[in-house]
Amino acid sequence: MKRVLFFLGQLNDRDVEWMIHNGSKLELPVGYTLIKKGESIDSLFIVLSGQLSVYADNSHGESVAKLEAGEIVGEMSFLESRPPSVSVVVTKSSVVYQISRDTISKRMAANPEFRSNFYYALALFLSNRLRKTTDQLGYGNPEEEDLIDTNILDGVAQAGSRFGQILHRFSEV
Repeated sequence: MKRVLFFLGQLNDRDVEWMIHNGSKLELPVGYTLIKKGESIDSLFIVLSGQLSVYADNSHGESVAKLEAGEIVGEMSFLESRPPSVSVVVTKSSVVYQISRDTISKRMAANPEFRSNFYYALALFLSNRLRKTTDQLGYGNPEEEDLIDTNILDGVAQAGSRFGQILHRFSEV
């Protein structure tokens, strides 16, 4: 859950409200492939509930990661415009928020502040994910995993209520 807070904490209330109104809710059954390795995706996703597994190949052998509420999915392909290098499959019935790359790109073109905040938010999210991966591989400092940079602490505090807004909005739809 913490990682979506890094992301939402860098956006302002107006931008989060815009995201809520320009995205959609997807209810996904167990076994559904949200992302298939090597196939382009055109959206960014936030897991609202459930669980997804990440697989290094399309045969769905051993899972390399589990994604639960608060995880962002599709961010690397969003940044690079390259097909994903993993597959993501639903392992527990899930609800995800989806917003298209085209919709986000139009907002970025019209609003430089949103563009700046959005990319900074993705950078923080990816930095946190990389630290966690480094720790899991035994090269980091696991004791620091839950530490939050005081420079972003205020934004993270607001992000909890923003994630609550998204959950509330999509529980009504």
